[in-house]
Amino acid sequence: MPGTPLIAGYDAVLSDLDGVVYAGPHAIPGAVEALQRLDGAGVQLAYVTNNASRSSEAVAAHLRELGAPATAETVFGSAQAGAELLAGQVPAGATVLVTGSAWLLEQVREQGLVPVASADEAPDAVIQGFDPGLGWKDLAEAAFAVGRGAVWVATNTDMSIPQARGIAPGNGTLVAAVAAATGRTPLVAGKPEAPLFLTAARHLGAQAPLVVGDRLDTDILGGNNAGYATAMVLTGVDTPQTALAARTQERPAFLLKDLDSLYHPYPETVFEDGMYRCGSATARVLGDTVEISGDSADLNSWRAACAAWWEARPQEDSATAPVLSWTVTAGG
Repeated sequence: MPGTPLIAGYDAVLSDLDGVVYAGPHAIPGAVEALQRLDGAGVQLAYVTNNASRSSEAVAAHLRELGAPATAETVFGSAQAGAELLAGQVPAGATVLVTGSAWLLEQVREQGLVPVASADEAPDAVIQGFDPGLGWKDLAEAAFAVGRGAVWVATNTDMSIPQARGIAPGNGTLVAAVAAATGRTPLVAGKPEAPLFLTAARHLGAQAPLVVGDRLDTDILGGNNAGYATAMVLTGVDTPQTALAARTQERPAFLLKDLDSLYHPYPETVFEDGMYRCGSATARVLGDTVEISGDSADLNSWRAACAAWWEARPQEDSATAPVLSWTVTAGG
């Protein structure tokens, strides 16, 4: 319906953190205010993060310091999702070798599972999450248990994590070490897999959540894998150009400037006269070229281009960027 805010079609927002709510130590301009308005719009809010080492309360406290509405109950990390995923794979009271943080250990206990410290105790399962104190002996214990047939769950497979001194190896590198030693592949709870998003929606009781993120390969892919609508904001990693080139599974339903755009009507893209139109911008595909009539600074130009290119290339297994041919329209 014309004039209806985009957010009116959803009962919850499942929001990423870095690149959506904050960048480094500071809140992204307008993000906190947009999140504060959700409650008045009758929309629930949850935060979804691959972080498996910090407690939900620690993350919530950081968000509150920035002014964002948050409680421990609205923060869903891959430790919680991983423990819940594992609980669905083994019977109550099963023994679990926990390779990760104290927070992950707590989450496993909350699922009625019994942590053990060694592969020699023949654990029924292994759950693997990030902790900076993990070493070779910890990975070896995990490999011994996995190699003997234990159910194996990884909280996430992020290959890197940002640190103050630079980029450091993430949980994915530790999981890869165990995989290399055992020849097995774990079940994964975190982004870009579906369980983290499904866990958050289930706890909220949400039927129609909107996943909001800044990364195609984690947030958008994960939301799509969960079967939810996805919105990419342009306040973080990915850009209109990378969205246009995205492989099919990573294509968002909506391209948004920022979180405040949730409260505005989303412009309709229509096909007419052999081209796609969004606002005053149009786009059509000729071979490997997208011809765009509009201004590259106008997000509607990219929305029209995405509609045209994605329709022409409905099944792309890898990122494929078209050649762009621009015609700048007057007043575009």
